[in-house]
Parts: sequence; structure tokens; C-alpha cells
Amino acid sequence: MTADGPSAPGHDPSAATDHPPVVLKLGGSVITEKDRPETVDESALAAACDAVARALGGSVDRLVVVHGGGSFGHHHASEHGVSTTEGTHDDDAVTDIHGAMVRLNRAVISALRDRDVPAIPVHPLSLAARSGGVGGDLDLPLSSTATLLGEGFVPVLHGDGVATAAEGVTVVSGDELVVELAAGLGADRIGVCSTVPGVLDEEGSVIERIDSFEAVADALGASDATDVSGGMAAKVAELLALDAPAAVFGPAGLEAFLRGEAVGTRIE
Repeated sequence: MTADGPSAPGHDPSAATDHPPVVLKLGGSVITEKDRPETVDESALAAACDAVARALGGSVDRLVVVHGGGSFGHHHASEHGVSTTEGTHDDDAVTDIHGAMVRLNRAVISALRDRDVPAIPVHPLSLAARSGGVGGDLDLPLSSTATLLGEGFVPVLHGDGVATAAEGVTVVSGDELVVELAAGLGADRIGVCSTVPGVLDEEGSVIERIDSFEAVADALGASDATDVSGGMAAKVAELLALDAPAAVFGPAGLEAFLRGEAVGTRIE
């Protein structure tokens, strides 16, 4: 933070206001040790934030980051029996889940800010709702996120609890947030950084391009660790709903994606 406002090395917010943003999802399994409750993978988070810092002001003008729950949110949601379809009216459960996600968000924000990235937290529980119940659309007002982008900040959202009619609070996944943000903000492109180098087929090879869910349904399985938001199948289904091109890739492909190169699996 400078005296005149937020900045990253070489980053001029005023030059980026007319450019569509890039939306980047950092998977919870990438930045946390998913089998150890509330444990950040410090080296992986540092590497991801290094890539973001190098890209800002160069290949990327405007960026929105979304991160998953990993061993933070998923651990507590599973413990309380809360998912994207099963809610809770227990305020202690809601506080546990949201509190864990806020702690992880702080770690991500801190790592980005250590690299002069003007990252600002945006907590979905305070904004979003499903007034139509579990099967209803997600209402995620984007005016604050859009304004933050226009002022040169990097908004950082995360999987979270969401107020849901007839269910109390359910879980909203980072993947669904990516879809809402990309559509509502007119994203240029979307990247999902996962623990695998792309969407894998039955033989374990990266599928280069996906344009329909049916074509790859048999190859998609659930996550091998606790995940209440649907694993890779849910990611692909959500990304196919977008107009902008999306990519799923591993940590090794993050910097190349931010440079605008083709990596992992292209979904369109």
C-alpha cells in the first residue's frame, strides 16, 4: 500500500479499468494440507502468490481470486453435516465453518500482501443468499467486488456458508462463486488451479478440451479426500456454464495460465 493507494509492482489501476478481469480459483487442496485440519501448505501458497504478483501489471491487469476450503472449511462442514444441499440452523456450526474460512482467507490475503498485491477480502456469507432454497439460484451481489476491481484492488473471495431458505445455512463452493463472478463481471478468462495437471481421463491422461459434460462423465470421479462441494465433476459442470474460456490445471501451470498460455484442460 502506497500513500496514494494500492499498487503492485508495475501495476497502474487506472489503465486497467476498461479491461475484463481474469478470475482465478486456487483449489483448497492446493493451498492447504487437506488431510490435516486447518493446515496451510505454506510453500504451495507462497508459490501461487509469487505467480500472481509477477503477473499483475504485466499479463494481467485486473484479477479476482477465489480460494477453496481445503482442510479449513471442508473439515468443519463435514463435521457438522453441512454441504451444498444440507443446511444447518445451528449458529455454532455456521460460526465454525465461516470462521475457518475467514482464517484461511486471512492467510491468503497476508501472503498476497507480502508480495505487494493489493488483496482485499470479500466474504460471501455477508453478501450471498439462496432465497429460493437449495435448488434456487445463488444471489451474489457484485457491486462491491466490481468497485474494488475498478479501484485497483484484487478482491479475494472464498467458499463459505450461504443463507438458504428452509435450510438455514448451506455451503457455497468456490467453483460456483467462480461462475457467478465470471458471468457477472464479464471475465476475459477463468483459471482453476487444482492438484492435478488438468481433467484426467480413465487412463490418467490430461483431456485437452471439454465442450460437453456427457463426453467426459465416465472419467470424472469425486475427490479422494473430504470434499462437500462435489470434486472435479462439479468443477467441470460449473465451468461449462460459462461463455468465457476456462482452464483446469495444476500448480505448475499457474504462471503460464496467467501469461495467457494454453495449459491443462480447456473447457468451453
